[in-house]
Amino acid sequence: MSHLLVDKRIVISGAARGLGLSFATACAKQGAEVVMLDILEDEVCNQANLLKEQGLKASAWQIDLADVESIQSTVESLVTQNDQIDGLINCGALATGVGGKNMMEYDEDLWDRVMQVNVKGTWLLSKALMPYLKACKAGKIVNIASDTALWGAPNLMAYTASKGAIIAMTRSMARELGEDNICVNCIAPGLTIVEATAYVPQQRHDHYVNGRALNRKQYPEDIDGTAVYLLSDLASFVTGQNIPVNGGFVFN
Repeated sequence: MSHLLVDKRIVISGAARGLGLSFATACAKQGAEVVMLDILEDEVCNQANLLKEQGLKASAWQIDLADVESIQSTVESLVTQNDQIDGLINCGALATGVGGKNMMEYDEDLWDRVMQVNVKGTWLLSKALMPYLKACKAGKIVNIASDTALWGAPNLMAYTASKGAIIAMTRSMARELGEDNICVNCIAPGLTIVEATAYVPQQRHDHYVNGRALNRKQYPEDIDGTAVYLLSDLASFVTGQNIPVNGGFVFN
């Protein structure tokens, strides 16, 4: 089978670790040039170099999704070299350290920080890249939500609310951008074994495994295929959809 993303340039936020890194690797292996963004500059550069050592096409840039000037300057820098942008995966998000408190225990600063990075950052990065996605005549945006927004995970309200907003934003973006032939979709993963979920209590991990139709842990590579499909020409008539990829913990 031929590679699905040959000659495509895909931007991925949150690409230094976890899901974002897995998406970047999968896209690169499918023939894409991946543009890896993360606030962790050294780490994302190291990961891009590892991909290049495998003969894959990758570059890395530092970005702070909580800072509009950082978003704008990063986009301006990466498009000066090549203004073709075919796809965007909005994976960058604040997850570590945002759980374990109920709604009465959350403080406003944490709530605002989560919304600023997860929701506003997704909007601003999409907005900054929009001229280039429109120019390619068949742009694709894949937003990463969470199935916590579908079942209402307790003691995780700020994160859950932010991911619910991502699902709603996806639908609005799909309506607004359809006239430019841009497809906008969303993936809602379940609890996945990555660095950001290392703090999650074992009881929550067990709750997921036992509640899935497929009774096992979820790993980043379980989600890669859906992301690649949504970025490819195979999904040229799919837009505005939220796809839970969680082993059947939540049915859509």
